[in-house]
Amino acid sequence: MDTRRKHSPLKRYVLAIIFSSFLSTASAVTHYSIPEEMEEGSVVANLATDLGLDVRTLNKRKIRLDTLSNKKYLDINKDTGELFISERIDREHICTTKSAATCILKLDATIENPVRMFNIELEIVDINDNAPHFRRDTMHLDISESTPVGERFSLNNAIDPDIGVNSIKTYYLSDSDHFSIEIQTGRDGSKFTDLILKKALDREEQAVHNLILTAVDGGVPARSGTASIIVRVLDTNDNAPQFEKESYTINLTENSPIGSLVVKLNAKDADEGSNSDIVYAYSLYTSEKTQDTFSLNPENGEIRVREMINYEDFRIYDMEVVATDKGVNSLSGKCKVRILITDMNDNHPEISIKSFSSPVKEDIAVGTVIAVVSVSDKDSGENGQIDIHISDELPFTLKESSDNYYELVVSEPLDREKVPEYDITFTVTDRGNPPLSDNETMTLELLDVNDNVPQFPQSFYTIQVVENNAPGALLSSLTAHDPDLHENQYLVYFIIEKEIANTSMSMLFSINPENGNLYALKTFDYEIEKEFLFHIEARDSGVPPLSSNVTVHIIIMDQNDNTPLIVSPWRAHGLVVEEKIQRSTDKGTLIAKVIAIDTDSVHNSRITYQFLQNTDATLFSLDQYNGEIRTMRMFSYRDSRHQRLVVIAKDNGEPSLSATVTIKLSTVETALKTYADLTEVPLEYDIFSDLNLYLVIGLGSVSFLLLITILVTIVLKCQKPKPSKAAPPCRNSVISERNSTIADSTLVSNDAYWYSLFLAETRKGKLVVRQPVPKGARYIVSSIPRSTGVTETSDSAASTLQVRKTQLSLGKLFSHTTHN
Repeated sequence: MDTRRKHSPLKRYVLAIIFSSFLSTASAVTHYSIPEEMEEGSVVANLATDLGLDVRTLNKRKIRLDTLSNKKYLDINKDTGELFISERIDREHICTTKSAATCILKLDATIENPVRMFNIELEIVDINDNAPHFRRDTMHLDISESTPVGERFSLNNAIDPDIGVNSIKTYYLSDSDHFSIEIQTGRDGSKFTDLILKKALDREEQAVHNLILTAVDGGVPARSGTASIIVRVLDTNDNAPQFEKESYTINLTENSPIGSLVVKLNAKDADEGSNSDIVYAYSLYTSEKTQDTFSLNPENGEIRVREMINYEDFRIYDMEVVATDKGVNSLSGKCKVRILITDMNDNHPEISIKSFSSPVKEDIAVGTVIAVVSVSDKDSGENGQIDIHISDELPFTLKESSDNYYELVVSEPLDREKVPEYDITFTVTDRGNPPLSDNETMTLELLDVNDNVPQFPQSFYTIQVVENNAPGALLSSLTAHDPDLHENQYLVYFIIEKEIANTSMSMLFSINPENGNLYALKTFDYEIEKEFLFHIEARDSGVPPLSSNVTVHIIIMDQNDNTPLIVSPWRAHGLVVEEKIQRSTDKGTLIAKVIAIDTDSVHNSRITYQFLQNTDATLFSLDQYNGEIRTMRMFSYRDSRHQRLVVIAKDNGEPSLSATVTIKLSTVETALKTYADLTEVPLEYDIFSDLNLYLVIGLGSVSFLLLITILVTIVLKCQKPKPSKAAPPCRNSVISERNSTIADSTLVSNDAYWYSLFLAETRKGKLVVRQPVPKGARYIVSSIPRSTGVTETSDSAASTLQVRKTQLSLGKLFSHTTHN
């Protein structure tokens, strides 16, 4: 191994290039030559000495080598400046091209301060480290025994990755009397060989020859590789196949099952291999009919029935079978086969449809001919006599029109909706033993006729609709069914016109003419209309069209959409009801009665009362069902003279709606005597005692003002009201039933409500009279102030004036609410 730097005949060139005014880089090529496969750590040369570098400055100047493909084959010892092997070098791995004469590994060494770069070329010298080897360890050759002497056969050459003298040098063949080799050299210097037949082969003497081929390289020491050559001697086809007999005669019954074995032919060949493999086939002298009737297995010589055999068609089948081997120059042998058919009752009766009408209308007349059929049988005697019939469950009969001709006739009315089509099977049977039969099926389709009226699932529909529905809401789907087909089945839906209160049903409801979806065209109000009754018709598109109708009952369901209305004590919107009570009132005395009405249905209109605000919870009680406010105890001197009660009236709906009324109670020291008798008109009031002079003067002034007010009121009442303005209702007017006209100060009510109003109004010093309505059976409740006597005090006059003012204010508010 040469690890020293070579000075001859190689030369070193140094090229200096100035990159800038302050940096210079020197580049030179240093060449080394080493053999491959050197051990790691082996020294190649002293790079520092060869480059003229100071060893002591190598660490400081950071000398380093680059890497190749992540491989660092060489490295520099920075202490000694030696270039050494850091990883094993394989020339065949680095230089994969075998044609390259030399393998050069180029490296760059770099130092700093100043920066300099050195180019290093390392020549890798090949050593004989690889043995020759063949691509295939075993080579197979098939050579016919008739191959002439001197025939050449190419063999796979060996491969050696080494180059030069270390590559393949020669080949050797093991001893053989029949074969030898000839070595040839290619243009690139590679060696390959041919196998030469030097003596004729005889398969019967030796069928297989085993040879060994050895490849040797020129290295020192030499290396070698071997491969096996197996030569198989192929037989020559010199024997023809032979049948056991030259002719065969076979008896076969007609109608033998398809696939049944007729005969198995067997031919033999004395040769081996493909020369002894035999293929059976029909010769050209065999008719196509015979080949179509019988199949011949080309592998084993079996003749089988391919299709039904009829004695009446063919009685004798002649065929010639040829057996041929698979040799290159194939040889063959042949034999004759005769098949005799034995007769039997094998002909089935046949049916022929001469005429058939399909489809036909379902209303076809009874007795109409649908089809004409004929029957036949190739057999003779009883085997040729035929009986024909159809199923007894079909609405058809068979009538013989002529010899072996029959007519299919309608025997019963047909209905497509029950049976849309009929599968009619004609069965024919001969009278042989055993009898044979056949059948033929035809399908008769029925055309639809518009003979079915559309049918709804129900004759009466009840549909519940919650009030306040959205216009266009889907109420229900009323779908009818028509068992007919096509246009006879297409249905159109519409509402049969009917007017209710001059309103057509088509203005209230709409139905989709295609699918029967029923929609509401308006928003319904339970308090206005509670139900509708009308008819919907479904009509098909047949000619003539058929139709049916169904009754629809629409029931409007109530929603809690009306707020309770407080009718007693009446007050204008936002005003407070003021009442005066005696301070000496006993426990349990009725102070006031709150009455509210709700126009919703019975369930939603159930009213309950409760205090929302009570100045003194121990002083007053409220009945939650009748709205009566009563004292729970007597007033004491600690109780305030002014009490504030806020009562809420809630209905029973979900969610609940409510209304409130505020009552201000003022206590007075004097008490009034009242009469409970309804027939007594004047009311007498107790005279206050112990009044001082100021109180008398005050009461007198109030009485005078009350008198003036009464006179003005009488004058206004006597004046005729203008036609364009309706007289405002008084304080105790309430809403009447919808669409009814009631005079001022009246209320249409039932007995229960009249009694409640009586209790409330009597307490206020008014006479309540129930009068019948002239044109109805209900009653008008009128509340009129009782006249005051001569002994009436100023306080009572002021109270009466206050009542009148309140009546006027509340009347105007109620009139406005009613119009809204």
